Amino acid sequence: MLETVFMLPGPTEVPQAVAQAMSRPMINHRGEGFKRLFSEVQAALEPLLNTDGGILILPGSGTGAMECAAVNLLEPGESALVVAMGAFGHRFADICRGAGISVTNLNVPWGEVPDPQAIRAHIETAGPKAVFVTHNETSTGTCLDLEGVGRALASTGVFLVVDAVSSLGGIPVNMREWGIDVLVSASQKALMTPPGLALVAFSPRAQAAAARNPRPRYYWDWNLYLRDALKSQTPYTPALPQWFGLLEALRLIEAEGLESVFARHRAMSRMTRAGLEIVGAPPLGMASCASPTVTAFRMPGGINADQVRQALNERYGMVAAGGQGHLKGEIIRFGHMGAATTGHVLAALERLGLALRDVGATVDVPAALEAARQAGGEGT
Repeated sequence: MLETVFMLPGPTEVPQAVAQAMSRPMINHRGEGFKRLFSEVQAALEPLLNTDGGILILPGSGTGAMECAAVNLLEPGESALVVAMGAFGHRFADICRGAGISVTNLNVPWGEVPDPQAIRAHIETAGPKAVFVTHNETSTGTCLDLEGVGRALASTGVFLVVDAVSSLGGIPVNMREWGIDVLVSASQKALMTPPGLALVAFSPRAQAAAARNPRPRYYWDWNLYLRDALKSQTPYTPALPQWFGLLEALRLIEAEGLESVFARHRAMSRMTRAGLEIVGAPPLGMASCASPTVTAFRMPGGINADQVRQALNERYGMVAAGGQGHLKGEIIRFGHMGAATTGHVLAALERLGLALRDVGATVDVPAALEAARQAGGEGT
């Protein structure tokens, strides 16, 4: 029986060491053991974020972190520019509207990314208090030039809010140098931990804005979390197993070395795209904006993507994601992040080639695998 290849763009595979850490006995979340755990996780996250401000870890999903950012930073009636280059950018817009924020959209065709100067131009027209962007758009496999956006916005005075749910831990982020005011993420993607933790990091400037915000809020109130963080505590019950697992995952990242982690993710992206070109399943976005953590691709010859995914699952022991929104049935998405390796990519390409053959496509599987190996280079 074939070993299962798990290539979802989240949740991702959990390393055995992380799973074992999560099976530790419960501790008193108001005792000294949790205080040590709190401090260790905070210290281990800092190299991934590079922030001068606070780092909050809340029970919840990435979507919860997104809402937390919106309701703490902006008051009802204040304005935001939301840059949407896929499904999760549009989700940010929906969250802001639900919070009573006045939203101006900058919509980019799916598979493309906005030019940083275009974002600045929209700021000058719309005059928002904050700009919300998606660093790595999971629905399209595209990655924004976040450093370039930060430079373009540096003199505008607006707050920069970043969805880094599928990038943190797999793609470089530097809040301090790139002028990021709020960054949100979650545990279940490149951080190699099961779903359940929402991460919110913010600059001192954003922290001051939240402290002045009169909006009623309770569970998501940064001020409460920051108050208790001074005592290495959380205001409400933490998801202890996920905390145990996250610390172990961060230790694995540290042991591999951040630069090696980033190089591995870049190599997996190059390999996936090179193999797909030979298979005849072109990636959705251009190579210049390719995501290191997830690749979205179309089917050759009008083949239904969901039929291919079904064949992958039922015949070849492989789990992949389908398209979202108007791309449903048109694309497949491979997640190559977290604990994934170049070996996983080769196995995924091989099984994809076999599944495409099953539905009538002509595929040179050995050539696709050789192209992927050649493309690996750095990080393989």
